[in-house]
Amino acid sequence: MTDRSWRSRRLLGAAAIGLLALSAVAFAACGDDDDDGDGGGGTTPAAATSPTAASGIDYSTLGGEIRVDGSSTVFPITEAVAEEFSKVADTRVNVAFSGTGGGFEKFCRGEIEVSDASRPIEDDEVQACADNGITDIVEIRVATDALSVVVNPANDFATCMTVQQLHDTFKAGGVGQWSEIDPSWPAEDITFYYPGTDSGTFDYFVEEIITGVDEAASHRGDGTASEDDNVLAQGVENNENAIGYFGFAYFQEAGQTLNAVAVDEGEGCVEPSLATALDGTYAPLSRPLFIYTRESLLEGKAEVLGFVNFYLENAENLATEVGYVPVPDDVLAAQVAKIEPFLP
Repeated sequence: MTDRSWRSRRLLGAAAIGLLALSAVAFAACGDDDDDGDGGGGTTPAAATSPTAASGIDYSTLGGEIRVDGSSTVFPITEAVAEEFSKVADTRVNVAFSGTGGGFEKFCRGEIEVSDASRPIEDDEVQACADNGITDIVEIRVATDALSVVVNPANDFATCMTVQQLHDTFKAGGVGQWSEIDPSWPAEDITFYYPGTDSGTFDYFVEEIITGVDEAASHRGDGTASEDDNVLAQGVENNENAIGYFGFAYFQEAGQTLNAVAVDEGEGCVEPSLATALDGTYAPLSRPLFIYTRESLLEGKAEVLGFVNFYLENAENLATEVGYVPVPDDVLAAQVAKIEPFLP
């Protein structure tokens, strides 16, 4: 299963991707097996081969509709899960990405059942949910990301940057030319690409790189911002003097069209990878990824419980497939324990 629809959409270009970001990505219950397929060469998640989970949920009895929105970073995993879920359940799962903050806004208004997030929910968002009577939030960690700083392949000098250099690059009033970062680099104007302010990726980067270095600093606002990581990737691909950052899955999908910048936190240059994210050496830009739902939905909507259970059963395979690091076994067990009270 290497030919995911999220990868196909990336090839449509920024304009088409933007339209997709505004509309839900729907998966019909009668999912077409041809989408995956080589007729036997791929690896199919175990739960997807049977309509009944080990937990006792009979997926084939599930119907209804589930609305998911939020992080563009988590989107590829959730989309992959939704695609596989549609093969065993008669449930329509609509997946969109408006950014982590945008997803929480909809979640707290009761407009969606599941919110994708590339950072933990914040206190003001918890309060916004409570103001609308939503006090039964359930946080499920599904993977780990190596947030990637990228440059154009023609850039053969910015191969590694310190945390301080990244701070100076992306802070408000920061550097304008490469030579201001390192005098040996070209005196060429830098073009900046970064996630929009509704993005959890933006929030995480600000916390670790901007205010993490200087509490009084803020992120620059004179570049191109988008909640769609594909727009950012394509911007850097098309500009030799561009720099940007987004989730590792989108960098990995870009292949040879982007170069990752190694990060030096003080222990030497470390490139983003599945291995360095898992062992924690890619610091400080390794981060957990989440989905959020509600206890009342797990208890009252069988399709939501089924989807979340299916997500956890398949998270290891599908997170790896789309370019992220699965959570360790003990962390996964802790997530399963959160939904066990609602299982049959």
